[in-house]
Parts: sequence; structure tokens; C-alpha cells
Amino acid sequence: MSSQPPTAGPPPSAARPDEAATYVVAVRALCEFTARRGDLDLRFTPSPSAQEGVAGHGLVAARRGAEYEAEIALAGMHGPLRVRGRADGYDAGRNRLEEIKTHRGDVERIPANHRALHWAQAKVYGHLLCEARNLSRLDIALVYLDLGSQQETVLVHAHSAGELRDFFVEQCDRFLAWARQEIAHRQARDAAMRRLEFPLGPFRAGQRDLAKSVFRAARDAHCVLAQAPTGIGKTMATLFPMLKACADTLDKVFFLCAKTAGRRSALDALDCLRQETPGLPLRALELVARDQACEHPDKACHGESCPLARGFHDRLPAARAAALATYSMDRGSVRAAALAHDICPYFLGQELARWSDVVVGDYNYYFDSSAMLYGLTMANQWRAGLLVDEAHNMLERARRMYSCTLGLDDITLARRAAPAGLRRPLDALRRVCRGLLAEQPGAYAAHECVPPALLAQLQRTATALAGHFAEQGGDASEPLLRLYFDVLAFARLAETFGEHAIFDISRDDGATGRHVHGTLCIRNVVPAPFLAPRWAAAHGAVLFSATLHPMDFHRDTLGLPRGCQWLDVPGPFRAEQLAVHVVGDVSTRYRDRDASVPAIVDIMAREYAERPGNYLCFASSFDYAGRLAAHMRARFPQMPVWEQAAGMQAVNRDAFLARFVPGGAGIGFAVLGGVFGEGVDLPGDRLIGAFIVTLGLPQVNPVNEQMMRRMQARFGNGFDYTYLFPGLQKVVQAAGRVIRTETDRGSVYLIDDRFGRAKVRALLPAWWRPRVLQQGLGGAGAPARRVGEPGAATVPAAAAIRQEN
Repeated sequence: MSSQPPTAGPPPSAARPDEAATYVVAVRALCEFTARRGDLDLRFTPSPSAQEGVAGHGLVAARRGAEYEAEIALAGMHGPLRVRGRADGYDAGRNRLEEIKTHRGDVERIPANHRALHWAQAKVYGHLLCEARNLSRLDIALVYLDLGSQQETVLVHAHSAGELRDFFVEQCDRFLAWARQEIAHRQARDAAMRRLEFPLGPFRAGQRDLAKSVFRAARDAHCVLAQAPTGIGKTMATLFPMLKACADTLDKVFFLCAKTAGRRSALDALDCLRQETPGLPLRALELVARDQACEHPDKACHGESCPLARGFHDRLPAARAAALATYSMDRGSVRAAALAHDICPYFLGQELARWSDVVVGDYNYYFDSSAMLYGLTMANQWRAGLLVDEAHNMLERARRMYSCTLGLDDITLARRAAPAGLRRPLDALRRVCRGLLAEQPGAYAAHECVPPALLAQLQRTATALAGHFAEQGGDASEPLLRLYFDVLAFARLAETFGEHAIFDISRDDGATGRHVHGTLCIRNVVPAPFLAPRWAAAHGAVLFSATLHPMDFHRDTLGLPRGCQWLDVPGPFRAEQLAVHVVGDVSTRYRDRDASVPAIVDIMAREYAERPGNYLCFASSFDYAGRLAAHMRARFPQMPVWEQAAGMQAVNRDAFLARFVPGGAGIGFAVLGGVFGEGVDLPGDRLIGAFIVTLGLPQVNPVNEQMMRRMQARFGNGFDYTYLFPGLQKVVQAAGRVIRTETDRGSVYLIDDRFGRAKVRALLPAWWRPRVLQQGLGGAGAPARRVGEPGAATVPAAAAIRQEN
């Protein structure tokens, strides 16, 4: 049986109007809060999947006979506490209630503190059953089913109804003080949310429309896709109304981000609300990745190795209370509370998610296949409002969540680390993969389905690995463990394979026969089938970004509800603030890049000479950006130039941005779609212009071409969905770095002849007034022609826009 992250405590139940003084708690959550003791123990043992668990429960029930009752709904009261849940099974003939737990391996390896928790759950269910059926005595049984051998280990204790009632009361009494505290907190929070005032004075243009739409989405439990210009203050304009809707409506608000900068913006907005409303009773939690929060990365997550895991559950109550008392639970404060009580900061953060009003974290906490926040929402029936920041990033992030690769080299590496008993299934898996790679006529090919022979061997290999890990009691080599997770993920995605995904095989060039190398991949193209249940589980969702046009693209690919509303927020910016120049006679396609460099440098130098200041140049690759920067240095050695490097560390990224000082001058070279293309705020004269030296189209390669065909088959708009829409989103995001406030002024140069085409211009922000510079490279006196004037570019076919990047 696998060890799970701490789940010590029930959710703060929404105080519905008809049960304002009642606190509803699940049996499992109550027992985890009151009965869990001892170490945090996350030594890996393969846990049954949800499907395996359901099947195991069904197997036990089928063995019991016709009188056996399964999944019995039970509930009971103790003061303001309403305890509810479903007992696994009741055998009326034996008068025996059963709590069924599936596991793998030696049952003796199930830790004692886990067994104590299982007994607590069973006894609480026993009391509820005695009350419901008026029973005077009841046998309580723990049934441990080994999924490998399908053997049961049954432990039985006899209890009187009085004994079970006393145990139930004891557990409830332990929890009641906390429950009353949570009821009081909820009432104070809701009252404060009703009184909450917008902290930034009058709404900016567009903010009020956005805020109204967010409030209604939360109130009425619907979905909104909101496009709002960069710089209007979207974070506060979405958080504030969602918090207002918490009163009597929402249990939780999840602010979900693609990048660290988004988390920081949300936390800053919450701090602003607190400054304007001292004593605001709002618990806000920042969730961070495990590798960022771990204090002892060289130690394993169990009490015999890590001192912060030892006695974790014993010290958790005090640490939890201390953290919640601060209300503002960012990474630093959670760490301080954890270390003050000698427990793990990361798993304290996981626990605090149950008690927080606002949770700020990465997309994966709600949208990934094993997402914690989504799982808690479903288990506890929370009414959660979703705010999805910079939602133009959702498609690529979600694709990665639901894609998986299996590398032949990884199988070989795991086989070398495997004991003798595992070599046969690993060799068999390697033979199947090697055969698929060797039989393929080219280096890359997509296939209509996952071969049945591969799927069957994946399942056999997963079973063999699971049995091995169960017998080892948590000890596992890293290559073997990594392969096990890959095999499980691959098999799971193969079972749901459909038109939303591609199964493709990539073989290393020149590799044949026994020396073949390559990877097999289930590549998600349209994450809609996986995301749709997440939207349905939310009590209102708002996705917002400066670049969400057109709506159909995002609705189709992200699985948004058909009734999802579209909001295009007008911004506070005026066309005269931003001079948009389209250089219509230069190509930045790959084949033309060498020839384009001198001309593009001339454009940048001329603009800089006319208006010195800080500029950003965005190119399609590090190589192209480097060539432009090198030519600028050679031609204009007096020009301050700095560059983004591949794999930049945080300190170097900060140094890059630090060059953009007020009153400064120079040009920074960066990659379009990289860390400096969005989420960067350089107001005033810290940035007065941008040169965008690419249309931003994804690279033309076999994978993208196959994705385009899949998009075409599904939506009838393959080129736009695969290339044009994602490319132009990056362009508009990058250009949005220039105008950040209502007093900013600046310029943007869109350098590529395809920017002059009407289909492309239609995807640019409506408030822009681009001017096409024909003969822009011929000299300083070249005339500017407004788009739409005689001689401007005509609408091309997709193939004309496409061409090779």
C-alpha cells in the first residue's frame, strides 16, 4: 500500500443558508484529522489506481454472497458536526461491517499508523451503521486485498454499539473546537467579502466590465473567456470580484498561473487588499513545486531518513494552526511555520490547501491527471471558482500534461539497474519497441492507433514492476522507478487514445537493427476531453489574457462549455500612444535570414537614432537573435546591446531586465515566446519600443505537420489552429511589453512581409493602427502607406502565409 501525502483534516464546508451552524465533514477526513499519528512516510510502493481499487472492492463484494450490501451511505450528527460517508460493505448474515483496502505485497509492511487510521474509519462507520439499523453489537473488519495474489487478509474486532458510540464521540470532540473555529472564520470571511472595496480607486477603462463578468461567472456558475489588454490590471480586476462572490457562494478560489510571475502578481494583489482592509480574514496560500520547497533534497521522504518527516503528523496540528494564523501564507511564511515546528514545508503547504480561501499555484495543481486541487474539490464537493491567468498558455501546458514518451535508451538503462527477476519483462518490452522502430520506413511516422502488442507488453511490464516494488518495501533504483512511471502513464493514455492524440515514432537517423535508437510517443493535440471535466467541476471559471482571439480556437481545443461566454474588454490605451510599423518588404523566413540581418539592423539603428531609449528585439530563435546582435555590435559599436541566453538562470534573467532603467538606452535581444515575451512589466521609459523580427509561427516539422492534419480533420482549420493563431499570440504578447500605463508612449516594428496581409492584421489588437512601410529598407525617405490604401498587401492563401519559417 502506498503512503499518501498528508490529508489531515476535512474541508471547511460552505455554510449554506439552511445549515449555517452545521459543519459537514467526511468520515475519512475526520479520522485523518483526529487519528493520524507518527511519521510522514512516502517511500514508494505502487498504489492501486482508482480503477483497480473499485475492481478490488467489487471482487470482495462478489465473494460475500447475496445478502452483502456494498457502498452504504451513512450520516450522523454530533453537535454542529454532520459526519457522512459511504461504508464499503455490510454482511448482514455475519453482522459484520467491512472496511476494504487494496494493496500490493506483504500486508505486514503496511505501517502501524496507517492501520490505526483504517481502524478509526471502520469504527466511525460502525457507529453510524448501528445508529441507522438500531444494532446493539457489530463486528468490525479490516479487509486487506492483495491485488497481485487476490488474497484477503481479514482482521476482525467485535464491538458493542456503546463502544462504537464512545469512539465516535471521542473523535468528534477532538475535532469540534477546530470545526467551531472554521465556522467562525467562514462567517467572518463572508462578512468581510461583502464589505470589500476595490483597493485601487476608480476602475480603469475596461476593468469594470471585466470585474462584472467575473462576479457573474462565480455567482451563476458559468464560464467566461475574457480577452483584456496587457496593462489594464487584469489580476486585481479578476481576483476582487471573485472574492466578493465568496460570500454565500464559493468555498474556494483557485488562481492558476503558467509562470512564477503570475503567482507573484496574484500575491501582490492580495497584499494590496490587505493593506486597504487591515485585519482582512482571508487565508491565501501559495503552492510551490516540491523541488523548490524541499529542505533536504539529499534525503528520502520518510522518518528514517529526513528529520522533517519524523513525527510529522504529531507536530502537524501546531504547525497548521501557526501558519493559518498569518493569513498570508506565501512560500516564506509557510516555510517559517514548518521549520519552527520541525516538519516538511512542502507537505505542510499541501495540508494548508484544505483550509485556505484562496490558493495560488501552477495550472498543474488543478488540470493535471493527478491534480491535487481537482481531487480535493471532487472529494469534498467544494464550490471552487477558477481564475486562469495568461490563459493563452493553457493549450501547450495541457498538451504536455496529457502526453508521454517512452525511450528505448530509458528501457535499456532501467534493464541494467534491474534485478534478474525483472529482466525478462524488460527485455520483452525492449524487443517490442525496437521492432516498431526498426520496421518504420522513415525517421518519423504517425500511426492510427497504439499497437496492441505494445499495449499488452506495457501492462505486463507494469504488473511485474509493481510486484517488485511491493516486495522491496519502497527501495527502488531511480532508472527503474522512472521507467515504471513512464510505463504507467503511457498505458493510461493508450487506454484513452482517440482523435485528440497522435501515436508517433521517432527513430534516430542512421540507427538500424540491434543498434536502433528512438522514442515512442502518445502526443496530445487537443486536451479538450481531459479538461472538460475540470471546467464542469468548477463553480464558475474565468480564463483571461491579452491574446485569446479567436474564441472558437480556445473553446475547441480546451474543451470549454458550449455556453462559455466571450468578453473582449476595451482597453484604456489610445492608438496615438503606440506607433505600429509593418515592414512589408523583408522576409524573416529561415532561407532569407542571412540576407535580412543587415537591413533589419538598419531599421533598428535608424529608429534608435531618431528616438534614443530602451528597446527589445524579439527574434524567432537564439541563433537569429545572436546574429542580429553581433551585426549590431559590428556596425554600431557604440550601441549598448545585451542578449538573452539559452537556459538563463534566474539571476541572469534579473540582470537582463535590470538593464532597462528609467532614462536608459540600448537594445536587448530576446527570443519570441520566451521568458521576456510576457509577464514583464517595464512601464514609462524603461521600454519605449520593440522590434518583432518574426511572424512567430511554430517550426514546420513532421510533428507539427501531423498535428495540423489532425486539427484539419477535427476542426476544418488546421493551418490556423496549428500555426497562425499560436504565432500571432506570441507577437501580440511581446508587443504588449511596450505600453503598460495610460501615459506610456512607444513604437512597435513588425518586421516580416506576411504582417502586411489582411488575414494576419485581422488578428492584431483592434486599437492598433498599423502603417505598412513599403520600400522600408530602401532608405530613410521611404513613404509610409496606411493599411487598406491602394497598393497595400492583399489577402493570401494559407500557403502564402505559411511558407517555411
